Amino acid sequence: MSKRHDAVFDDVLKDLGEDAPKRDRSGARFLKRSNTMAEQASGERQEKVLRLVDPASCKMWDGHNRAYELLTEANCRDLIDGILSQGQQEFPAIVRRLPAGQGAEYEVICGARRHFAISWLRANNYPKFLYLVEERELTDEEAFRLADIENRDREDISDFERARDYARAVDLYYSGKQSLMAERLQVSAGWLSRYLQLARMDARVIAAFPTLRDVKELHARTLKPLMATDTGASAVLLEADRIAAEQASARTGQGPAVPVPEVMKRLKAAATPPKERKAADKVYRFHPEEKGVMVRKKGGRVQFEFDGTTSAKTLRSALDQFLAERDKG
Repeated sequence: MSKRHDAVFDDVLKDLGEDAPKRDRSGARFLKRSNTMAEQASGERQEKVLRLVDPASCKMWDGHNRAYELLTEANCRDLIDGILSQGQQEFPAIVRRLPAGQGAEYEVICGARRHFAISWLRANNYPKFLYLVEERELTDEEAFRLADIENRDREDISDFERARDYARAVDLYYSGKQSLMAERLQVSAGWLSRYLQLARMDARVIAAFPTLRDVKELHARTLKPLMATDTGASAVLLEADRIAAEQASARTGQGPAVPVPEVMKRLKAAATPPKERKAADKVYRFHPEEKGVMVRKKGGRVQFEFDGTTSAKTLRSALDQFLAERDKG
């Protein structure tokens, strides 16, 4: 019973004197329970089941949109420090209970970083910390949308992780219909299409980047027209293989990693054929050791350039050679 209800109850009984009945606390508890049930029935109140569990009792949902293997102490340091500062995990992860025999009690729908942070703390001299979870009953499609809503604006999930998640979901939950998926996610069809395009980027190109987190939706948009032809695609893939080999060497400590701007520069250069060079300006000499006469072709005009000290013999020789070649060609 609320304090307001208590006050009303006391006010009704106060003038009845000593013969007034004792305040029935069990009735108050019943009234409180009745009010709670009424609020739940009307939708004004929702009960959440929160638990503190060992993170080892949880596993990532197969449809989770974060690449758990990319989580490290370094990229979760802010969260680890926050939990240490607060003395607890402030916001619960969303989980579903698993049937017996699944190797874990719960699967994590949202909260991979929180799971990593608590697991790291427990393994590094902070065994008191437990994983705060909220258990829900969700279909796979509902779980997908919930995870997307929670993580869509977070910078610590890469474009490629998000794109890969969308590409899997469009077939699993929406029968391949991008427009239906965009409607359910409340995003524009064009926005979703760009991420699906990223998910379709050739794995050889992905390997050319330092990490998956470095691959952006803009990169796919930039490279798509350059790979529209077989020639362009082949050139980009060959250069991507070269860069990927350099990145692999860098990961083993052999040489520097190729930064993202350089990756894109090299891939674009590979797909863009060099402009046909104009025929080199030609030099005609009467003697090998002299400067000679430079002949430049500019459009339909021919220009002779020579030093003021050039001999008449050299000038005549240059002109004769030029005329002979022109008559042949």
